Amino acid sequence: MTFHEVAGLRFHVERLGPSDRPPAATVVLVHGFPADTLATYYFTVAPALAEAGLDVVMYDQRGHGRTTRPDSGYQLERFVEDLPALLDELGIAGPVHLVGNCFGGMVAFGMAVLHPDRVASIFAIESEPATPDWAIQLAPSLHHGRTDPNLEESIASITAEHGSHMGRLALRAARMLRTTSLARDILASELLLDPMEFWQIRCPVFAVYAADSDLVGLADRLPHALPDCRTAVVAEQDHFVLSGAPEQISALILDWLAEQGVAVTLPTTPGLRAAS
Repeated sequence: MTFHEVAGLRFHVERLGPSDRPPAATVVLVHGFPADTLATYYFTVAPALAEAGLDVVMYDQRGHGRTTRPDSGYQLERFVEDLPALLDELGIAGPVHLVGNCFGGMVAFGMAVLHPDRVASIFAIESEPATPDWAIQLAPSLHHGRTDPNLEESIASITAEHGSHMGRLALRAARMLRTTSLARDILASELLLDPMEFWQIRCPVFAVYAADSDLVGLADRLPHALPDCRTAVVAEQDHFVLSGAPEQISALILDWLAEQGVAVTLPTTPGLRAAS
């Protein structure tokens, strides 16, 4: 476990890599919000990526996990600007491959807009570029998480229906929303792109969706919106596909990086339906 001072905050960073050879490339794994942490990657795809020969960088985003939780400063562009500052602190100068889960994908897309020279490619999981409509649609759930007067009953219901892990995540999210300005700041973000502005994301993009997710329709739409994008759908999975099918996601990431010219060790990729 290591910590780095960046942008006035103390960031928790974990880094894995091959033990028997120099890394083939650097991959930065960016987690979601408001309850996610780097642990989601650490216990799913990160070990396989490191074993395949990659320098794997994971970090808790501002306000999450073991990273400092400021009272305010949660606009999307603040999350994005943390990333190049952290790469500078780690001495990583060249373009990196970004893997972003849910909101982490939005951070990755924002990085491609603001710092295109530092992004080699994006592998997005259950994600899309952030738009004003996305922020507006998200606002009611963020507000409810921040103000729910029956929080204990809500957490108990989530735990009963989805298990103790999901209950803990919901409680973590509620605590963050109640102790910070995140819910308000997301709506005030300046880095929200109109779909007509998606042309700014020029790096290669591979986006993965789950067949049972509300976002699966993006598998057909996103390639028509971005200059260089293709997609795939993972069968029999929901929005939490990263945790539900880590072997398939690992294989897809490695296949994608091999297409980008990275010398990785490739596993077999089972059970996927490609989308146009």
